[in-house]
Amino acid sequence: MPDTAVIALDAMGGDFGPDVVVPAAAKILSRNDALRIVLVGDEERLRACAQKNKIKLDDKLTVQHASEVVEMHDEPAFAMRKKKDSSMRVAINLVHDGQADAVVSAGNTGALMATAKFVLKTLPGIDRPAICTTIPSKDGHTHMLDLGANVDCTAEHLFQFAVMGSVMTEAIDNIDKPRVGLLNIGSEAMKGNAQVKAADEYLADAPLNYIGFVEGDDIYSDKVDVVCDGFVGNISLKTAEGVARLISYYMKQEFKQGLYNRLAGLIALPVLNAFRKRIDPRAYNGASLLGLKGIVVKSHGGADVIAYANAIDIAVLEVNKSVPQQIQEHIQPLLERQSA
Repeated sequence: MPDTAVIALDAMGGDFGPDVVVPAAAKILSRNDALRIVLVGDEERLRACAQKNKIKLDDKLTVQHASEVVEMHDEPAFAMRKKKDSSMRVAINLVHDGQADAVVSAGNTGALMATAKFVLKTLPGIDRPAICTTIPSKDGHTHMLDLGANVDCTAEHLFQFAVMGSVMTEAIDNIDKPRVGLLNIGSEAMKGNAQVKAADEYLADAPLNYIGFVEGDDIYSDKVDVVCDGFVGNISLKTAEGVARLISYYMKQEFKQGLYNRLAGLIALPVLNAFRKRIDPRAYNGASLLGLKGIVVKSHGGADVIAYANAIDIAVLEVNKSVPQQIQEHIQPLLERQSA
C-alpha cells in the first residue's frame, strides 16, 4: 500500500465531464490528506473549470493533458486503436507506467473495458475481467458480478468471477469467508442451464464458502455475494434501478392526491428522507473492473459530484487494500487445484 495514493481521473468522460469530475476531486481531497489526484483531459478546459469553481490546482491536484475524448457512441475497438491520446487511454497509461495507482472513468464502458484489458492485461489465470458493484440489501449491501462485461460466459469464467468476488468482499468488507452464490432460476439442483450446472460443480469443489444456487430476490437479502454472467447481471441491475424509480414515482404521485395526502406526506417526510438516503444510488456508484493487473473503477455516466466522489472513494479503498494483488494470491492455487 503506497503512503500517498495517486488516482488518475478520466476528466472528460461521462455526461458532464469536467463539470462533475473537477469538483468531485476537490471534494475528496478536502477530506483525504494521503491522496493525490491527476485530472486527465483538455488542459485548457480543466483549468477553466477549476477556476470557475474556485478550486486550486497544486501538487495534490494536477492536470495531465490529453487531446482526444472517447465519445459514448465510439466502438470499443475504434477507441482503443484510433484514440491513443484520449483522456481515458492516457489515464490508464498512467496506471500502467506506475505514475498512478488507480483510474476512475465515467466514460464509455465498452471502450474502458477493452482499453484497460489491452493496456493493463489480466492477472495470470483470469480470462476475462468482470464488472463488480455493490447493491443495497436488508442489512448492508451485496457484491454482484458480472454486470455487463461478459454476455457469454463458460463455467470456468463463472468460477473465476466467484474467486474474484470472494477475495474482493473479504478485502473490502473485512469478512472472513464471504458467502458465494450462483444466480439461477431456482435453488434446486436440477434447475438451470448446462453452463450454470457445470459452474456449480466447479464451485462446490473449491475451497470457497459456496452456498449453492440463489434466486433473484436473494440479491437483496444480505446473505450472499452473487455470481452471474454479464447478460443476466446487467438485466438484473437495470431492472432493480427501474423498479426503484417506479416506486419513487408512485409515492410522489400518491402524496400529491388531495390535502390529506399532502399533510400525511409532510408528517412522513423524515421517514421518506431517511428511506431515500438509505437507497440513494449515488452511495453505490462505482463499479470495479476485477481481474486486471491494475485498479479501474467505472462511474455511472450520469453521476453527479456526490456519486462520482463515491467512485473515487472505492478506487482509494481498493488501492489501500491491494485488491489486484490479493486476487492474484488467491486465484493461482485455486486454479491449480481445479486443473488438477
